[in-house]
Amino acid sequence: MSDIPRRAVSRTAKLASLPLGFAGRAALGFGKRVTGMASEVVSEQIQQRTAEQLFSVLGQLKGGAMKFGQALSVFEAALPEELAGPYRQALTRLQEAAPPLPAASVHKVLAEQLGENWRDSFAEFDDAPAAAASIGQVHRGVWKKGRKRIPVAVKVQYPGAGEALVSDLNQLSRLAGLFRVIHPGLDVKPLLNELKERLSEELDYELEAESQRAFVAAYAGDPDIFVPPVIAAAPRALVTEWVEGTPLARVIAVGTTAERDDAGRRMALFHFSAPARVELLHADPHPGNFRVLPDGRLGVLDFGGIARLPGGHPEVIGRMVRHALDGEADAVVAGLREEGFIRPDLEIDARAVLDYLLPMLDPIAEPEFRFTRAWLRGEANRLANPKSPAYQLGKQLTLPPSYLLIHRVTLGSIGVLCQLEAQAPYRKILERWLPGFAPTPR
Repeated sequence: MSDIPRRAVSRTAKLASLPLGFAGRAALGFGKRVTGMASEVVSEQIQQRTAEQLFSVLGQLKGGAMKFGQALSVFEAALPEELAGPYRQALTRLQEAAPPLPAASVHKVLAEQLGENWRDSFAEFDDAPAAAASIGQVHRGVWKKGRKRIPVAVKVQYPGAGEALVSDLNQLSRLAGLFRVIHPGLDVKPLLNELKERLSEELDYELEAESQRAFVAAYAGDPDIFVPPVIAAAPRALVTEWVEGTPLARVIAVGTTAERDDAGRRMALFHFSAPARVELLHADPHPGNFRVLPDGRLGVLDFGGIARLPGGHPEVIGRMVRHALDGEADAVVAGLREEGFIRPDLEIDARAVLDYLLPMLDPIAEPEFRFTRAWLRGEANRLANPKSPAYQLGKQLTLPPSYLLIHRVTLGSIGVLCQLEAQAPYRKILERWLPGFAPTPR
């Protein structure tokens, strides 16, 4: 595989094809309206065809386009399965079968990052990558530490990855309007801006190592979560202990009900406990970043994408959720207005807001809940269907920038729990780890 920037022309051409395709479909829709076809039918057809092309293009690309595709995938449940299914498959194929960086290029990066004598640190190093993603690939090796031999994962960044990410995200910013056709309530510009802001952090493997060490310290000896220690770090190379376990994607595909339930419980536990224990939130919750260890613990990988939450999860989130479950509509609206979810000048029906929120809180309304794809698709349809009262109310709410990453990561985690179809005592987990949520004695 050549370095990423050499493919910039073809990558930009693919992205540039999106508005042209959309223009053609819009013209087709106009023609059908002239013939008397119902406008909602035309709109649905344009929506589906635009989604088909958009997801096809994003699924073929690496760099920023692939990262954006992964971020957007949390909204896939709002789409018909015939569109969402192929999109998921395209991303999975891309992650599992990405063209590898040639061994000579890998060796060059390691020499630059770990020193010319980098091989002296390894008893073994496998030139064939064990995994590949949007900005780098991972190799297996065995690290020498005195007489000890430590199986390790060696992450090597693609040369030019930073330039590719910036190029793709800039191009996608110019196409932001297209996404309204697929999901009228979705404003992708804040999502793209957030990805840009985190770009420099994800490209800096030394910063990633610092975050990972904080998680290692917080979860040392934990009975549920395992974070692999960092062995060595440089700006574009990272060596950590190898995690031997079953990929979460395999648990999703063939795991028993008990295995899927247990993995889901531990994943929810990790999601909500990390801000309290580390003041950080793992911001990339897709199945490829988790392994189930032989002893049942959940191994967590890839700490390049991190949200920093000084003081942990905002207490007001837990407080508003508790008010909602207790049926205190006015208190919920007051909290949402205080945090910027409702504009100060907007008059809104508090009971309607509560009716809008309560179905989302089903997973914590009872002591136990089983997430399912059907539940998520039903919720997405309720919120994204223009004929739904929830859709109309949702258009009046805003998502403050400070909550964007928390919101996206939570949606991503819920998406994985629905893939697992996991049942667990989620309410108990929140009562333990989400500030403000535990009921107060009356």
